[in-house]
Amino acid sequence: MHAYFWPIVVGALAGIITRLFMLKSDYRQYPTYLHGKIIHLALGVIAAGLGSIVVPALLLEEYTAITFLTVAASQFREVRNMERNTLTGLDEYELVKRGNTYIEGIAIAFEGRNYLVIFTSILVTAAYIFFNVWVALAAMVACIIISKMLMSGSTLRDLVDIEYCELRFDGAGLYIDNIYIMNIGIPERQEEILRHGLGFILKPKNFNVRTTISNLGQRQAILHDCSVALGVYRDSGTPALVPLAKRDLDDGRVGVFIIPQERNIQKAIKVIGNVPTLENAIRLPSKIDKEKEGLL
Repeated sequence: MHAYFWPIVVGALAGIITRLFMLKSDYRQYPTYLHGKIIHLALGVIAAGLGSIVVPALLLEEYTAITFLTVAASQFREVRNMERNTLTGLDEYELVKRGNTYIEGIAIAFEGRNYLVIFTSILVTAAYIFFNVWVALAAMVACIIISKMLMSGSTLRDLVDIEYCELRFDGAGLYIDNIYIMNIGIPERQEEILRHGLGFILKPKNFNVRTTISNLGQRQAILHDCSVALGVYRDSGTPALVPLAKRDLDDGRVGVFIIPQERNIQKAIKVIGNVPTLENAIRLPSKIDKEKEGLL
């Protein structure tokens, strides 16, 4: 048996286990179906196998084997394109769309997780070769913990204070506090909205957050997650029942209007708080000021 057989096996298994820990379905239900999970797991196995042979290939001076990593990188970029195209197509049939910003964030995450698997396999294999199996297992546990931390990211509860606010009409205008949402002129629709609708105010905790939650993609992500977790009281062709998120131009607060099937205020606050902060929506205007002042 080759001297590097067990290091490669342990490193590959560590990568596969890490991918399994990162492959889960939550209330957003993606990936849900068995075949979707099999695709991501199969790609994780490939990534783990590639990562586990890097260190032995270097030690054996088989440098051509390293070129497979460049091939793998191009394939994992295709994973990102696959996820983007699939979700964009599915989004056309959603009552409340995810939006392009949310879809791009999901696609980036699935590509990045394959690279985490490669790094895990490389580190665990190296630990086995240069130390022993116990150090390799410790490295695997550390990599899983780090991967879980990187996978979780920040959520809206870290950025905003969420408050429930009664919906009200001023004439035909629908308001959440003083934030104008839309115009509803039909009395029957107004009664329906007051009966089923919920309003929330998102108060940014600092100036940077104002810019982040003003992003249209971030706001659409809030509306989509609420519709998935709580249901949505609407059907196609009913524009008056479309959930909306509008901002107060003076102080940056965002008013969120939803019409859920399950009218549960506390659950809705929890769902909004769990919405991920989209990487493409994050802006840090305060850093620009500090750089101008020579503080950074």
